[in-house]
Amino acid sequence: MSNHGWLLWPALLIPILLLASIVAYYREIRPVDPAGLLEHQSLNKTAQSPRTALDTAAPSPLPPITVSRHLTEVPKLELASQFLRRWLVSGPNICGGLREAGIEMSEWKAASMRNRNYECYFQRIYERDEVRPISSTFVKVRGNEIGEILEIRAKIIGPKTDAQGHLAPAVLRIFEIIVKRACWPDFGDALTSIQNLSDVEYERFGAYLTFTRDAGSENSFNFALGIKSTSASQMRTKAYFSTDRWLVTRTPRSVPANFGLMDRLVTSASANCAQ
Repeated sequence: MSNHGWLLWPALLIPILLLASIVAYYREIRPVDPAGLLEHQSLNKTAQSPRTALDTAAPSPLPPITVSRHLTEVPKLELASQFLRRWLVSGPNICGGLREAGIEMSEWKAASMRNRNYECYFQRIYERDEVRPISSTFVKVRGNEIGEILEIRAKIIGPKTDAQGHLAPAVLRIFEIIVKRACWPDFGDALTSIQNLSDVEYERFGAYLTFTRDAGSENSFNFALGIKSTSASQMRTKAYFSTDRWLVTRTPRSVPANFGLMDRLVTSASANCAQ
């Protein structure tokens, strides 16, 4: 082949390649069939509809929440006694009850000028020798400035008895009032032992009651009634039902108002067992 033939082939190849490129370009940019596009979009929507329904579904309404009134009420003292031992009578109340029964208890007041302990007491000496009383009765209710009782103590020396050796009704009445106003029925049977001047020592559910003879005297008796929390569960429950948690903040200078508040709280709880 001559040199002219070799030169002719490249000249023909270049236009052919250029024409092929133009055809391919126009195929890419050709108008889209609207019917085909709509069909394609419809298929896509059909495939995505389950997920869209899940994503856009309205959340189901939550059931209404009802808060029990027991979660917002202040604890009731009469119910607290089912879980822990506590006084259901105030110091001023029990001192007043003893006065109403004819026992000349003092008024509830501070034990001294610089002492935050409060108390009321009764002491009567019936007979004494040159050194000490040989027949007397002493009662003390001890507590704090808002009227809470800490402990009740009594001491009788040479008590009067009847023909059967039972404690005289006038003195027994003191212990009856104390035990009944405390509203602790499980200590009620101790009154029989006290009437018979027999030793009795109870420690029941966070409280104690003792009536025992003095070690050095057969005719002298000591009485004590108080609270003793003995377990961690009782201590936790005592903290929950504490008046410090639920009542207004107390101050030493607001003693009269606090007395009234304490008495109102405990009067209804102890009314049925203080007769």
